[in-house]
Amino acid sequence: IKQSSRLTLPAVVLVAHPVWSRPAPCVSYRSFSAKPLAGESTALVYTTHGEPSQVIKLGTLQLPSLGDKSALVKMLAAPINPSDINMIQGTYAILPDLPAVGGNEGVGQVIEVGSKVKTVKVGDWVIPRDAGLGTWQTLVVLSADDLVTLPSDIPLLSAATLGVNPCTALRMLSDFEELKPGDTVIQNAANSGVGQAVIQIAAAKGVHTINVVRDRPDLSQLTDRLKVMGATHVIKEETLRRPEMKELFKFYPRPKLALNGVGGKSATELLRHLQSGGTMVTYGGMAKQPITVPVSALIFKDVKVRGFWVTQWKRNHGHNDKALCSMLDELCTLIRAGKLSPPACTEVSIKDFHKALDNAMKPYISTKQVLVM
Repeated sequence: IKQSSRLTLPAVVLVAHPVWSRPAPCVSYRSFSAKPLAGESTALVYTTHGEPSQVIKLGTLQLPSLGDKSALVKMLAAPINPSDINMIQGTYAILPDLPAVGGNEGVGQVIEVGSKVKTVKVGDWVIPRDAGLGTWQTLVVLSADDLVTLPSDIPLLSAATLGVNPCTALRMLSDFEELKPGDTVIQNAANSGVGQAVIQIAAAKGVHTINVVRDRPDLSQLTDRLKVMGATHVIKEETLRRPEMKELFKFYPRPKLALNGVGGKSATELLRHLQSGGTMVTYGGMAKQPITVPVSALIFKDVKVRGFWVTQWKRNHGHNDKALCSMLDELCTLIRAGKLSPPACTEVSIKDFHKALDNAMKPYISTKQVLVM
């Protein structure tokens, strides 16, 4: 058995669908114990890093028997996020041991618990506390300490997509500048999962948002959809460099906060529009280009350039359940009030994962691919 500080599974049998013409090899995987195996899970597994469409395989995992402090979880739905793709490609900041199950986010239901488990119970909806646990599978045995309960009175897709993007949005809006009603936030990647959550949470707080998107054939429809969510303004990347931005700031204060999920020239333009002493927070780099910070912005405007990674925030608060639960409670309250909806989602059976992965990799796709089990 290969030991791990978190999750272990004894040797698993990877059985491709349809069944391979030769016997499937046994490979070591992460496990709780060497107790007899019990049950099987259908999972999306990769044994090497590469393009998801080439390395992800549908296979069967043999599950271990339940440990005293573990829980058996039936996964209900799990999205495909950019970080999932990067992890499979081998370019993410943290990488699980191989072979690994894809997916960092999703919601499941507890169907059995160990004798010493006190934090979750049968029937609870749960999400992973940390990244790298592998959510693209039908059943999984996890340490109860790695699970966070959610109320089951929120929509399933809201629960499945709650742990990454809305948490990122709320923390960035809360932790870097003291935003008050009437203040302004500017962001690129406004159509992303984080961007849509920023729009809605900011609107609920009375904060204006200037939302930058790439030009596209359905720009008018996208603009309308983001404004329905609560976006104050939606502009194209090119508009950031045009005189009409000065006209915009005659009606709204310059942004205290800029949120950058793109990098490159887009991030530089966000910086130029910050008010003196404002902050730009980078949480993504979809352009895969470095950020150039104008010297004048640092000297004459004293702007601050920061970064945010929600995984690190959760780890920093790993011994403070109150902070995590308070954040999730705030988000669930917004969901119940109809003020925070999940991004538009396309639900895809786990058996049709190739279609979901292909769509997740396409540009200008406005729906998030969610695997349903």
